[in-house]
Amino acid sequence: MTLLVRLRELHRSMAPLVLAPLLVTVMSGVSYRLARDWFGATRDQVHWLMVVHEGEWLGETLEPIVVLLNAIGLLWMLITGAVILFDRWRRKVH
Repeated sequence: MTLLVRLRELHRSMAPLVLAPLLVTVMSGVSYRLARDWFGATRDQVHWLMVVHEGEWLGETLEPIVVLLNAIGLLWMLITGAVILFDRWRRKVH
């Protein structure tokens, strides 16, 4: 099995695990910003979105771990996705 095939398999298997936490982070962050800027919500009204966004609801111990795993997961998906995409482009050119 080539390295690229293995990378694709790992990318595909990690995607479902990375998707849900990233969606929660993105949706809560965007919702917070839009609620404040477009709909005039106060900080107190939408603080719960920041609690979700930053993972505060997980407690002091798990919050930094989840933030780190979220970042590592995002970087993994971006890097492996870019490698797969560049390989496809390279194959089309040659």
